[in-house]
Amino acid sequence: MKRLFGLAGLLVCLVAFSAGAAEYKQEYKLSVVPGANSGWGMSAARFADLVRERSNGRINIKVYASSQLLAGKQTSEFLMLRNGAIDFALASTINWSPQVKELNLTALPFFLAVQPDRYKAMDAIMAGASGKMMIDAIEKKGVKIIGWAENGFRELTTSKGPLTKPEDLKGLKIRVVGSPIFIETFRALGANPVNMNWSEATTGFQQGVVDGQENPTNGINITIKIWDYHKHQTDWHYIIDPLLLGVNPKVWASFSPEDQKLLLDCAAEAERYSKALSRLGMDDGASLAYLQSINMTPEVTDPYACLQEHGMTVTRFTPEQIAAFHKATQAVRDAWIPKIGADLVKAAEEDMAAAR
Repeated sequence: MKRLFGLAGLLVCLVAFSAGAAEYKQEYKLSVVPGANSGWGMSAARFADLVRERSNGRINIKVYASSQLLAGKQTSEFLMLRNGAIDFALASTINWSPQVKELNLTALPFFLAVQPDRYKAMDAIMAGASGKMMIDAIEKKGVKIIGWAENGFRELTTSKGPLTKPEDLKGLKIRVVGSPIFIETFRALGANPVNMNWSEATTGFQQGVVDGQENPTNGINITIKIWDYHKHQTDWHYIIDPLLLGVNPKVWASFSPEDQKLLLDCAAEAERYSKALSRLGMDDGASLAYLQSINMTPEVTDPYACLQEHGMTVTRFTPEQIAAFHKATQAVRDAWIPKIGADLVKAAEEDMAAAR
């Protein structure tokens, strides 16, 4: 009888285990907009690898880079994630800003650039009250956020230059993403912003009908070999491109509390890796030291030397030059603060001030 009850108990446990395991998918889809070899794509892969390793393969996340899941429409990602067509996404605030207006906070031109330490300012927002307000706004719209990451400050590359003052942008045709705040920022500087997909933009660069573009240095510009099109980079740090690690709420609820903690821990480690990739060669050396400590140092560790070796001239703005561009775009910030939320902007200013 004891043996019979023992076998029965074992059978119950096996059935329960099988039922629990059946709740997990064989594969979870994670969306990423740029290519797998971008810093953004590498950060997503780092998260997926950590989860697979620490869950002993129970949670298998596959990264779909280059907008494979989005049918070429980056701004559809938020709705697809919310509706369950995608399980996870490592997404730019830019691409989700049409659905969540609060995410335009970090696209306010020169809002972070004028801070004494722009990285410390961004970290303060992520960890502070303003970061929580942004996450709350997203979650109210139906997507669970489990972590931040970073694509980097967006710098300007052009075929003409160097550019040192706002007047230098007058009449330049600049490829930008389709977000209205980007278009208004470049118009305020006298440029001619044009929204086009990347393949059209590269053709425009080659034909000389488009003069420039803006993207993060480590994560995008070096990856796509921007020197094939442009010979000037302007380091003006006009906005930053934070990334959000989101998950469909039903998918999140399907994980056990223990696995939810595992996912959060992996997201935190992927965030650190992502920031290190985007800040490598631009901070006090902490990013390089961290990447070396985990044996994941990329080939390029000095982005400025890399750009110069490929024939580019890099103009790195002084605080006074940034202040001039900040003043020239004041009207854009004035117009967008009410749309983003004055309370959110004030909270961000307080977070940044507390971190100085």
